[in-house]
Amino acid sequence: MIPARYSASRFPGKLMQDLGGKSVILRTYEATVATNLFDDVIVVTDSHIIYDEIVSHGGKAMMSLKEHECGSDRIAEAVEFLDIDIVINVQGDEPFTEAASLKKLIEVFKDDHDKKIDLASLMVQITDWEEISNPNTVKVIVDQNNFALYFSRSPIPYPRDKNVDVKYFKHKGVYAFRKEAILDFYHLPMLTLEASEKIECIRYLEYGKRIKMVETDVQGVEIDTPEDLERAKKLWK
Repeated sequence: MIPARYSASRFPGKLMQDLGGKSVILRTYEATVATNLFDDVIVVTDSHIIYDEIVSHGGKAMMSLKEHECGSDRIAEAVEFLDIDIVINVQGDEPFTEAASLKKLIEVFKDDHDKKIDLASLMVQITDWEEISNPNTVKVIVDQNNFALYFSRSPIPYPRDKNVDVKYFKHKGVYAFRKEAILDFYHLPMLTLEASEKIECIRYLEYGKRIKMVETDVQGVEIDTPEDLERAKKLWK
């Protein structure tokens, strides 16, 4: 499922911006389909513009019935009555989505016979301090088994002792959920940590869900700002 909202706060209409002759959302949809990993790929949107963009190019799209604060809520509404076990959330602003990282997420659930993992997500190591300190970059810290401890827009961990060899990881907004987990998220109210950071996956942690983080070395470009779009255009070439 690809949640796609037209009126993004930092870059309104970003999903309809041109990237190499096609819109960002169409590039993301086509890249996700091209992985050949899924039984179905559907864009879920509140926008008739985005809906028409996908459908007119032969893709699948659904209109949300309600207003939603985040992509997880939008997906939960869409899958509530579908007969599925695992749903993957690919963000609409991820046109460089590729198969290898998504396959790693799916494998997490194939090995989780006791169903101890509620959801899985991707992280990539970052070393540039400007990116580490950028509030548009969501960072994640994990335990010894790569389960998420916390997500933040601040640098975590804070480098009070600069002699400690700490790795910093950026959270890539691609999730794999058990259906029950995303429906729980949908019906549980937002709490203070999520409200403060504006990071939806914190809600899972606040309610005791277990998030398995999977490391990838694929950086890509998430298009949050006009500057990101320019970087994406250069990378696409």
